[in-house]
Amino acid sequence: MNNIHTMNELNQNVIRSNTSLVGIKCKDGVVIGADRRATAGSIIMSKTSRKVVPVNDYLITAGTGLSSDIDLHQKIIAAELRLKHLKTRSRPSVKESANMIAMMIYRHIRTPSMIPGILGLLVGGVDENGESSLYTIEPAGGVYEVNDFDANFSSGMPYILGLLERQYKKEITVKEAIELAKEALKASTQRDVGSGNGIDIYTITKSGITQAVSEEIVPQYK
Repeated sequence: MNNIHTMNELNQNVIRSNTSLVGIKCKDGVVIGADRRATAGSIIMSKTSRKVVPVNDYLITAGTGLSSDIDLHQKIIAAELRLKHLKTRSRPSVKESANMIAMMIYRHIRTPSMIPGILGLLVGGVDENGESSLYTIEPAGGVYEVNDFDANFSSGMPYILGLLERQYKKEITVKEAIELAKEALKASTQRDVGSGNGIDIYTITKSGITQAVSEEIVPQYK
């Protein structure tokens, strides 16, 4: 019964999340991107929503689900990682960070509430040894390392994964993945009514976090 309830929640809240996310693991880093459209039902509430957010100088998250939950969790994540760093006097690894975030989401959705909070996250980061990694955290709180590509539970997922299944290659570079992420997001915005208006793409490498793409999608009339 619990599994049925969870799947109903996912179907009602996440698959219709009106977001396109993409994360790509590369041989020299990680690429994460998202669109900019925020909706309330069938209404476009914002055309400039930034869904990919650097948490600190070594970790980045991209979220799908309820906007308020995403914004709140991204702020809490930054504070909790800073607190953990101060307590242990060592910087949390990307794996530790992803597992901590997953535990936060797991506890959050199991806390009684009139409005259940549901969100999914892509988490990318670079460790002190220069190794980059990518994790996906599902709305139910599960966390999994991504060794190729993922779109979490964003509504643009079917279009993004379909394109990446054909065009992703194992030894892809960050430079190549930036262009592939652009194609995936633009393909999604052509078919998913909840995605669009612009795209943001970040890279995570041993050099740190860099915004590689910041583009507005403008209607053209002929």
